[in-house]
Amino acid sequence: MKKIAIYGKGGIGKSTTTSNLSAALAARGLKVMQIGCDPKADSTKNLMQGRIIPTVLDQIRQRDNQVELDHIAFEGFGGVVCVEAGGPTPGIGCAGRGIITAFQKLEELKAYERYQPDIVFYDVLGDVVCGGFAMPIRGGYADNVFIVTSGEMMALYAATNIAHAIENFGKRGYAKYSGLIQNSRNVENEDALVQQVARESGTQVIKIIPRHKLVQQAENQGMTVVEAFPGSEMAREYNCLADKVMKEVGL
Repeated sequence: MKKIAIYGKGGIGKSTTTSNLSAALAARGLKVMQIGCDPKADSTKNLMQGRIIPTVLDQIRQRDNQVELDHIAFEGFGGVVCVEAGGPTPGIGCAGRGIITAFQKLEELKAYERYQPDIVFYDVLGDVVCGGFAMPIRGGYADNVFIVTSGEMMALYAATNIAHAIENFGKRGYAKYSGLIQNSRNVENEDALVQQVARESGTQVIKIIPRHKLVQQAENQGMTVVEAFPGSEMAREYNCLADKVMKEVGL
């Protein structure tokens, strides 16, 4: 089982990228689990026909901790096992702490033993890399970390901060920083800007994902591009990304 964390600034297309990766790998017959680690709880919706699934934290609150695995894990496209950590009641509690609670509940319910995934993706909000948001790195959950960015200034700034966090935890033998994924926004000199950040953080750009209208069209249908337009050039781009990720993590 390979455990991969995908970080990035909110709104950069991290969940879109992760979901298409999950779909591409599931279509090859691999068992994939995707765990959304963002309070918005929308990481997996395009694997679930647009459905927002119940979150771990909501189920714990509603069921007074009498939670079973079927309450929080749902099979989506290609058999991808979808889980959303969720967040606290607005204005009360810490979103990062919610991720820790969700991870503990999945372990308690033996989710990995039941589903026996080949690959687990943690889709993690990267605006703040502290507390629970750093859990996939510092908790020893992830084997590899990829960062999704564009050439926009704030996305690159967030990517640099995440890279520093990975470096700090990497010294303790935790997750390996395995590269940047460029989710293009067609800003000026975008490729060069992302390449510069990759060099400065001692990594590589493993794939440039072009901007394409099919991504939004697929999401309007509650699907990934891989599901909605499997024969398209954009689906081939995500399959190419899947090839590169698999090579990087040794699958």
